[in-house]
Amino acid sequence: MGTKNQQTQLHPYAQKVLEELKQRYPWEQEFLQAVGEVLESIDGLLKQEVRYQKERILERIVEPERIITFKVPWRDSQGNIQVNRAYRVEFNSAIGPYKGGLRFHSSVTLSSLKFLGFEQIFKNSLTGLPMGGGKGGSDFDLKGKNEIDVMNFCQSFMTELQRHIGPDTDVPAGDIGVGTREIGYLFGQYKRIRNTFDGVLTGKGLNWGGSLVRPEATGHGCVYFVEEMLKTRKQEVAGKICAVSGFGNVSWGVVKKINDLGGKVVTLSGPDGFIYDKDGVKGEKIDYMLEMRASGRDRVEDYARNFSVPFYPGKRPWGVKCDIAFPCAIQNELNEENAKELLNNGCFCIAEGANMPVNLEAAKLLLEKKILYSPGKASNAGGVACSGLEMSQNSMRLKWTREEVDLRLKQIMKNIHDDCVRTAEQYGLPGNYVCGANMAGFKKVADTMIELGLIA
Repeated sequence: MGTKNQQTQLHPYAQKVLEELKQRYPWEQEFLQAVGEVLESIDGLLKQEVRYQKERILERIVEPERIITFKVPWRDSQGNIQVNRAYRVEFNSAIGPYKGGLRFHSSVTLSSLKFLGFEQIFKNSLTGLPMGGGKGGSDFDLKGKNEIDVMNFCQSFMTELQRHIGPDTDVPAGDIGVGTREIGYLFGQYKRIRNTFDGVLTGKGLNWGGSLVRPEATGHGCVYFVEEMLKTRKQEVAGKICAVSGFGNVSWGVVKKINDLGGKVVTLSGPDGFIYDKDGVKGEKIDYMLEMRASGRDRVEDYARNFSVPFYPGKRPWGVKCDIAFPCAIQNELNEENAKELLNNGCFCIAEGANMPVNLEAAKLLLEKKILYSPGKASNAGGVACSGLEMSQNSMRLKWTREEVDLRLKQIMKNIHDDCVRTAEQYGLPGNYVCGANMAGFKKVADTMIELGLIA
């Protein structure tokens, strides 16, 4: 991410690998963007660690260890046979079993899952927990589907996926379109076929192995990370005006924690536009976010009607005056123009709650302006961190209290923050959370790959 004051450019070795990747997968734009963002920010590390080129670490780390593709035939509630496509990208298992969510959405493609799986490698590495990187899902769309449809699809999906996963091999979780209900159907089918009750999935219900705090963990973790960022400037969340995008699980967790800490959230968004609530999204309004999500309707206009606040159709919430912005919806939702609007309106901190929601041009601008800006692999790692804590509880046949889990989550996010800061300073890029996160996450995985020998 080249800037005038913080030079981060492609190392010749990284340039060569990226160009080869572009020639090999020219249609996988999301994946290429994710790889380019990481390779561009580890220049200092590649200069210092010359053994990475000798060991061809970049060539090895940008290719998944395994990609599983399969069809999912299922019978709907009307008796008709339907067929969907499904994938599991088992990207890198150097530091632990593959770990990453399952996404059920019409937009799912192999490119999107490779991008998410690649990001997951370094996000999981940053948590300090023994988890590799993976991602999976299907182009199954929950819209218009009833309970029978969802159960039948999930059972057929797991009938194939169960051959490739296990508590010490690959541990999927939920993601967009995959909540506790879907995890329940998936886990039930896994248990039925394998005749074993183990921690093969995370995001489970509390009665059957789930962890307290998991639903809100990504959002809470993101705010905990922001707390640490603000401390570097002797500030706090209390009294800050926050713009949040999305209205799903991550946004819900962010809004809850901001309110707990004395801040005010004034926006939510959906594919249909955004709302502006000058009094703040609080109290019953936070609970209503869960109702909106459960409705299955991808729109935030319902909130505007219910609470009589302005709704801006077809627009994103980045033009409002705020101190902190939390893009929590989807990749590439915040572009360079949006970034300029935020900066002009006084925003001095942006924390990614979604995966890669800030595009490359916007990220370059934010780094150049030296505001507090954290990449998703650092600030939204709370979800997978709590999944790792769920895995630990399952392995020990224990259940920690809400306070225990939350305390561990907060400490993990603090550790990630400190690791990013320390690494960025070590390589002459103080305050650059993007480079700090990428180099810290990458180094742990790369060093382990060398130590384990040429196995992947």
